[in-house]
Amino acid sequence: ATFSSSWRSGIPMDLLVGIGCAGAGLVAVALLGVAYRLGLLYQLCHKVDPRSPRHGGELVAEVLKAHGVRFLFTLAGGHISPVLVASEKLGIRVVDTRHEATAVFAADAVSRLSGRIGVAAVTAGPGITNTVTAVKNAQMAESPVLLIGGAAASLQKGRGALQDIDQLSLFKTLCKSCVSVRAVRDIVPTLRKAIATAQSGTPGPVFVELPIDVLYPFHVVEKEIGGTKSSRGLRGKAVQWYLQNYICNLFAGAWEPRDVSPLPVKVPLATEDEVQQCVELVSRAVKPLVLVGSQAMLPPTPAEELRAALEALGIPCYLGGAARGLLPPDSPLLLRQNRRDALRDADLVLLAGAVCDFRLSYGRLFGRRAAVVAVNRDRVQLLRNSDVFWKPRLAVQGDAASFVVRLARSLRGYACPRDWAEGLREAERKKEQLNREKAATPTPQHLNPLDLLHRLDSLLPPESLLVADGGDFVGTAAYIVRPRRPLSWLDPGAFGTLGVGGGFALGAKLCRPDAEVWVLYGDGSLGYSLMEFDTFVRHKTPVIALVGNDACWSQISREQVALLGSNVACGLEYLDYHLVAEALGGKGFVVGRPDRERLEAVLRAAQDACRQGHPVLLNALIGRTDFRDGSISV
Repeated sequence: ATFSSSWRSGIPMDLLVGIGCAGAGLVAVALLGVAYRLGLLYQLCHKVDPRSPRHGGELVAEVLKAHGVRFLFTLAGGHISPVLVASEKLGIRVVDTRHEATAVFAADAVSRLSGRIGVAAVTAGPGITNTVTAVKNAQMAESPVLLIGGAAASLQKGRGALQDIDQLSLFKTLCKSCVSVRAVRDIVPTLRKAIATAQSGTPGPVFVELPIDVLYPFHVVEKEIGGTKSSRGLRGKAVQWYLQNYICNLFAGAWEPRDVSPLPVKVPLATEDEVQQCVELVSRAVKPLVLVGSQAMLPPTPAEELRAALEALGIPCYLGGAARGLLPPDSPLLLRQNRRDALRDADLVLLAGAVCDFRLSYGRLFGRRAAVVAVNRDRVQLLRNSDVFWKPRLAVQGDAASFVVRLARSLRGYACPRDWAEGLREAERKKEQLNREKAATPTPQHLNPLDLLHRLDSLLPPESLLVADGGDFVGTAAYIVRPRRPLSWLDPGAFGTLGVGGGFALGAKLCRPDAEVWVLYGDGSLGYSLMEFDTFVRHKTPVIALVGNDACWSQISREQVALLGSNVACGLEYLDYHLVAEALGGKGFVVGRPDRERLEAVLRAAQDACRQGHPVLLNALIGRTDFRDGSISV
């Protein structure tokens, strides 16, 4: 006792007071923190209207409308019903598909063709997981897509709610941004920021999770998770207070006016010095070559302006991916054959959005003395494999299309060496003639796929759009069929995804209702989206599917049989896919060897049926050729 009293008497009173004040301050700060987290401070300044019939889906629809969204692709689910209903009321066309992946593929196609954000909304759990492949494809294709996902109420997460999983973790490596909205008032700013993120820099998909309790009206949420009104005991009353406060915080300030307009989109641009360095390299080159990749088709530079710049430069061009069709089929600059030889001989190569991945043999195709200028928005893609097989003379992290436009302006009066360009054109003509000779050679059975594709190419109207979904048949088509205008070719991109056909065709036809949309399917890839013929019929989006039916996964079989001596898992059957299309409400045609003489008539009949409003499937029984020998499948 003596020690205790002397210890207390040895401490100055002002120190004790200070300690007491500090402790009280810490308690006050802690209480403020708790109040903030519970939303009590926000509720002091922002009202809650329990009688309002409004719901969060209306805010989602308002943001989408303000961003120019015309189509919302979906597969219905209770978690997202308010979004679908509100969007329809605002004039956004809600298009429901037969698989969630198709909804995302359709949104991807819309973003590529329109330059606006493509949007898909899917329900929680399995609805979300069904989109993973399509979202990854959008990431690798650099497509700005907004995926809206339903979810269990935030309060019920981890408690066994229906279809409750950790959805954000699924998309962290696939999306530029993954966010879960916690209150109705956060819907608008979250969506605006997500859309700007998707379109800025290197575009890509974003994921916004909207738990069910931020989408439905107050009275519905209160009924579902508000608890009982007659709680007993201190614990029960505390739980009841917490639930009521949780709901009030969800809706506090929910309907206050907010800016829904688009945020600025940031696009990286090359410096003047970088453009000038390229000007000097091109001016000195004797054998220049340009490779244009899909990224060059991104906004804000219009495709017509980029085409005019390429024509002003006059340098021979190879177009890849979404850039196919940028130059007209009869352009003297356009090359499609002998790319490996041209790259080997070129002394300057401009990679305008093209990437040195497997499509360019990882950069091993360039001549040893070639000066390579690479332009890409993404630094990783810009320098892909440059530490191993190639080295850029100039690497520009910026927008490829605007770079080419500025380059052309700085090179007014430039003329590409004539001997080089004419030599490439002559080699092109020889290879085209060889392909036509191969097309005229009958296959052991059924139709020659090269002949079929040449005939299709001769019938395509100027306003046509081609969707590529397959392996061997589509790989052949890439050398034969010529897109007629910019942004008239859609393929999956670097991910090589099968199954894009139904969604891409749906999005394409909605964006360009006057275009004749052809889907080039392999019989293997058709299996992924054949059911979407029901979607085409219901939503009155007539397209034509041309199926190269060789009863095989031929791109795999070719190497597997040669290397390993077995066709296991590669064989299919010559099935009546056209009858499936008819059963779903479309029109079906089948052609084989006996129909060779009337093949063009059948193709025209398919076109006529499509113009009359019918989705069409043309089941073409094809044989095998050596045209694709040596092509890669891994």
